[in-house]
Amino acid sequence: MSLHDLTALEQGDAVRRGEVSPLELVEHYAGRADHVGAFITTTVEQARDHARRLADTGRPTDAGPLWGVPTGIKDLHPTAGVRTTFGSAAYDDFVPDASDNVVLSVEAAGMPSLGKTNTPEFGSPCYTEPDVAPPAVTPWDTTRTAGGSSGGAGTAVAAGLLPVAPGSDGGGSIRIPASCCGLVGLKPSRGRISGAPMYGDPIGLATPGTLARTVRDAAALLDVLEGRRVGDPFWAPEPTTSFLDACDREPDRLRVARFIAPVIADVEVAPSSVAAWEAASALLADLGHDVEDVPVPIPPAAVADFETCWAVLTALSPAPPGREDRLRPLTRWLGERGRAVSGPEFGLAIGSLRRHAAAALAALAPYDVVLTPTLARPPALVGELRDDADPARDFANQKDFTPWTSAWNVTGMPAVSLPLHWTDHGLPVGVMLAARPAEEELLLALSAQVEEAAPWVDRRPPGW
Repeated sequence: MSLHDLTALEQGDAVRRGEVSPLELVEHYAGRADHVGAFITTTVEQARDHARRLADTGRPTDAGPLWGVPTGIKDLHPTAGVRTTFGSAAYDDFVPDASDNVVLSVEAAGMPSLGKTNTPEFGSPCYTEPDVAPPAVTPWDTTRTAGGSSGGAGTAVAAGLLPVAPGSDGGGSIRIPASCCGLVGLKPSRGRISGAPMYGDPIGLATPGTLARTVRDAAALLDVLEGRRVGDPFWAPEPTTSFLDACDREPDRLRVARFIAPVIADVEVAPSSVAAWEAASALLADLGHDVEDVPVPIPPAAVADFETCWAVLTALSPAPPGREDRLRPLTRWLGERGRAVSGPEFGLAIGSLRRHAAAALAALAPYDVVLTPTLARPPALVGELRDDADPARDFANQKDFTPWTSAWNVTGMPAVSLPLHWTDHGLPVGVMLAARPAEEELLLALSAQVEEAAPWVDRRPPGW
């Protein structure tokens, strides 16, 4: 057995027992070839230095279970002294002088970072094909996308290049790679993880989260990242226990709402996505939960409001002066749409989106969790969604691929994609569960119960 065969928690336990050192883990992962487009910039020397500092200072008495376990940082997160491109050629030489909350939290937890994981320009598309790095591909079929925008983090974990990794999610950007790469992808509640110090999303759609091979690994990394900082505009109540401990709770009999009609109309749902959703429904029923069909809780009108907000968010990420020509056509097109929105129009779109969210939360309040597919079909071929010649078509392709994920960014609910299904050709197909706001503990308890009933950790892609 190799070190990367161990889960992140098993690696952390081996460090705690003195069976392996943080530096040995760093060296093991540094020696593994990136054949899937996982990283934009590697930071092996910095990781070695961090691991040596951990050895010099010794394990703190309050160290968490992932102390000494390596990870990577999505290239949307500014990292002091490390090139941070935001997935854009316009920032290909940018080196921040300060780190954001995610980076600081990971460093404080004693987790050396091996590099900046791949992401598309400004994290906007649901595929990861930046101009500053090769495409991120799923290790299950390297002709197909790893998803986006946390595609580098997803494929790094799925290919055994990292044991666990943070991502971020404004419309599905953690759960999409989780489905494409056969992982657990957890988007927590709005305000669960601080967006300090930039607070770049004034709407509240985006949040950091976790990608992992197991539910417990995802929960343990959430324990590292969660918490508020002074000045946060949104925050979730403190959990009653650690999120890792929540995985050991046996959930009560739950009411599960399910729907499969896409939030975005006229999207064709592949048979594999339907099969995954039906199998998950049956599994939840077998586990003693009540599964009920419900109407789609968010109306089609919300899509236009979301698009307005998404375009404005893109416009808030301009290129440095004189480098506008380095932006991708999709980014320029979305940015132009965003700049054409007036202040009152933007405010009206936010208000409308929040009313849609309130109505959805009211409709779903009688239910403990909601079940949908994660994606409309298995991982797309590299280049299949992207259309530089027609950015409007590119954007439409993305909506057809991901017609459910953004609903839970709108409501602020926690949501997780679980790798419960594979196609006959060996491609992973995720299913998605969402819970009421701030109920990650229940969501993790149920996800752990599902994983125990239908384990997936021993499924490994070619080249593992």
